[in-house]
Amino acid sequence: MRRFKVTVNGIAYNVEVEEEGATASVAPAPIVRVPVTPQQPVFSASAPPASAPAAPPIAVAEGDTPVASPMPGKVIKVIAKAGDKVNKGDVLMILEAMKMQNEISAPVGGTLKSVNVDAGQSVKPGEVMAVITA
Repeated sequence: MRRFKVTVNGIAYNVEVEEEGATASVAPAPIVRVPVTPQQPVFSASAPPASAPAAPPIAVAEGDTPVASPMPGKVIKVIAKAGDKVNKGDVLMILEAMKMQNEISAPVGGTLKSVNVDAGQSVKPGEVMAVITA
């Protein structure tokens, strides 16, 4: 019987492994079951990782229409740019979520006041990706 200390996801466990086919020259010791208490995970960094500062919310003026992300995902292509005239239903950008490409279209017609995302950027649900003014 061999004893090992195994660490899985930062938690250490003491395990015993019996060698198959090995002949024991001494009587096996009785197995004592001891509850395992998980140890604190060990991190190599001395300081906790710095979190990215939260982006300030996009101000949407009265009368403007925000185009918000319907789900978390990654913007893979921005088609329209600020200043473009858009009609209701025009595709503004492509959002990839759950391995599907979703067209984000204009909910109203007007002028695209701002595009607040770039290709390759991750977005959260409800994040304002663009603003359309009438």
